[in-house]
Amino acid sequence: MAALSCHHPYNCPHPNLPPKGEGVHIENTMKTFKTLSEIPPCIGQEVSVSEWEDITQSQVNTFAESTKDLQWIHIDVERAKDGPFGGPIAHGFLTLSLLPRFFATAITIEGTRMGVNYGLNKVRFTSPVPVGSRLRARLKLLAAEPLEGNGLQMTWVFTIEREGSDRPVCIAELLMRRYV
Repeated sequence: MAALSCHHPYNCPHPNLPPKGEGVHIENTMKTFKTLSEIPPCIGQEVSVSEWEDITQSQVNTFAESTKDLQWIHIDVERAKDGPFGGPIAHGFLTLSLLPRFFATAITIEGTRMGVNYGLNKVRFTSPVPVGSRLRARLKLLAAEPLEGNGLQMTWVFTIEREGSDRPVCIAELLMRRYV
């Protein structure tokens, strides 16, 4: 199979992505990189779209208990019905905690022994996430820099979408490192 280049009209090429503007509902578009050297040519490109993730009340309650963030807008279903969002909403940090899951369902990097999340540059929670929502992420590669020890530091922008909404719920810039 020939190496992929980034001249596809939808950005970084992927065989499951339609050309831009065709109005096709895009589902998961798993992108596989065979080596770290295949990643830098995709800088500035949307590389993949994750699978949908369901946000449940049980998940929100578990997150609330784990973090001790027990605000009623997250866990008190009856009170939240009369609140500003018409029902309970997920914690912003719960949404943020899904970044590794979104990445795992969108991108595979073969030939590496280890990956670590290095940090975040910028995070914005741009819209609430009502319990019962389905979320997915669009992943855009901002930067890819070599690291000592046969590694690569990547900066990914995750634009997290809620099904049925035109507005993203979160935009986060994640620094990730992978090592061969």
